[in-house]
Amino acid sequence: MGKKLLLAALTAMLGLTLAGTASAAAQPGYVALGDSYASGVGTRTYFDTTCDRSVYAYSELLASRLGLALNLQACSGAKTADVLAKQVGALSTSTKYVTVSVGGNDIGFSSVIEKCALPLYDCTGDINKAVGLIASTLTGALDTVYTQIHTRAPSAKVVVVGYPRLFNGVACNALARISPTEEGQLNAAADTLDNAIKGRATAHGFTFADPRTAFTGHAVCDKVEWLNGLSNPVSESYHPNRDGHVGFANLLQPLL
Repeated sequence: MGKKLLLAALTAMLGLTLAGTASAAAQPGYVALGDSYASGVGTRTYFDTTCDRSVYAYSELLASRLGLALNLQACSGAKTADVLAKQVGALSTSTKYVTVSVGGNDIGFSSVIEKCALPLYDCTGDINKAVGLIASTLTGALDTVYTQIHTRAPSAKVVVVGYPRLFNGVACNALARISPTEEGQLNAAADTLDNAIKGRATAHGFTFADPRTAFTGHAVCDKVEWLNGLSNPVSESYHPNRDGHVGFANLLQPLL
């Protein structure tokens, strides 16, 4: 009798294990591609310090909410060439969902902001140079990335994620000497970048997620910031904080 009970218990446990395995395998595959805005830089906690990937990244939040099997490929500092060389290999014909955020590093946007923060330095020329790269090189590079995504994951729902405006026109940090004029120029550059990304995403049949409206009222220096200002370490600066990634997740969830 004891052996029969033990056998029954083991059989039940095995059934539960197999059911759990089958359930995990049945989760739709979600691949998150891109740069630091997608990897989770700004959240200050990372499980992979090589790429600064965080459990607080919007892709992690979405996977938890929607029951998706996440493959987080996004990496801090990634450009379009890095997405092609190191990330799109994770895609397959079984991939159901893809998010991708890339382009800011191709035009050197973060380095431009660093220059704008220098005292007694006019960064207008640097901003204009970055904006010029959008038309001259970035749009073509985005086309290459988007083509690869479609080729490798032809059945996937693809959402291309844009960048928020960082500033509200108020200079509130004494150490980051970005003037209201420069803030306006940087926001205008972000608009140009987003419009270019949207144009290429739409041309490839992808959905564009525009965060600018969602982040309005949550810029650097706003009462409730979703974006870090000048931070320590500096790498955390001008990236979405944990609240910002929640904001991204809320924006993206109905689009997936």
